[in-house]
Amino acid sequence: MSAPAIEGWFTTGPDPSLTGERCTSCATVYFPPTMSAAGFCRHPACDGEEFERVPLSRRGRVWSYTDAQYQPPAPYAAAEPFEPFALAAVELPEGIVVLGQVARGYGVADLSVGAEAELVVEPEAVGDALMWKWLPLGSGHVTELGEEADQ
Repeated sequence: MSAPAIEGWFTTGPDPSLTGERCTSCATVYFPPTMSAAGFCRHPACDGEEFERVPLSRRGRVWSYTDAQYQPPAPYAAAEPFEPFALAAVELPEGIVVLGQVARGYGVADLSVGAEAELVVEPEAVGDALMWKWLPLGSGHVTELGEEADQ
């Protein structure tokens, strides 16, 4: 069975979600969930030192996007031959922006700033690991299953 590429950063299953941390003093939300290891809140007006893990919203709005036409250097593991992929920075209702690859089969032509995107989990191009990706909604793009992406 496949496991998350980065343990503790997201959940899998029918309704996957990213896992963030919220400062118990000021309620600022962070991703990835590494604040408790840092031992302090990064909000400049807060001296909080305790955090709770929270599931983040599965949907957000595309804040920016680009594509990767060239293979990133090691240690990035890529399929041979390298296949270009799109990246989207998605702003969640919690007020944070999370960067991630766009779901397989979608590219920059399927993205626009302000459009809605939903978190999905897909296998990595190499190996068994699972990784979160952003699925553009309302793009009119038809998936391999013949279904529109904005279901």
